[in-house]
Amino acid sequence: MINTAIILAGGLGKRLYPLTKVLPKPLLPIGDKSILESLIMLLRKNNIKTVYIATNYLHDEIANKIGDGEKYKIKVIYSRERKKLGTCGPLSLLKDKLRNPFFVINGDILTTANLKEIKKYSLKKKSILTVVTKEINLPFRFGKVTTRNNYITRLEEKPTYKQEILSGIYVCKPEIFKFIPDNKYFGMDDLIKKLMKKKIKITKYLLKNYWIDIGQLDDYEIAKQKKGAKK
Repeated sequence: MINTAIILAGGLGKRLYPLTKVLPKPLLPIGDKSILESLIMLLRKNNIKTVYIATNYLHDEIANKIGDGEKYKIKVIYSRERKKLGTCGPLSLLKDKLRNPFFVINGDILTTANLKEIKKYSLKKKSILTVVTKEINLPFRFGKVTTRNNYITRLEEKPTYKQEILSGIYVCKPEIFKFIPDNKYFGMDDLIKKLMKKKIKITKYLLKNYWIDIGQLDDYEIAKQKKGAKK
């Protein structure tokens, strides 16, 4: 059973300046809710009972806005970093509290992911880490030319390339803590590379649902427009 999640909400959000000078990235509004509130509601919908919010930058603003989670009908506990710990380091602060598998979710994404399905899938696997991926289309700014013997045989005007990326959603089993250094800056990419180097299997789950990363101003504007279009 997975009924716990960690939301990573400690980043500076520099790529979203000047918006994040006074407001932490997870509290940026999308429609009538912040990004963080949308994630909390998604977790509650998928039967998550306890959410740990890993904070650093502008912790008080997040704690004042979200509170103890009572208004969302979910239990919220804060884990405050005293220094930057990256996207995986914050988990080390919670290793004594997490005895069962748990979700880890970046605090700057919007998604309609079916977490119940992801839970069921990951628990069937023997791996200690399930990485949720997403296929995205990356536009290419130039026309692609294919040639043979110095003759042009094909021209693609500004093609797009499909790439499979990390979605910022993970399922971890408690054994994962053996590979995460205590209270040190450590990224999810570092963890994945470490496990691969040790030839430890990592499960992949390809997400088909709606997903967007609110990492830059352009992405944030797109998310707001899509939310407005749904009204």
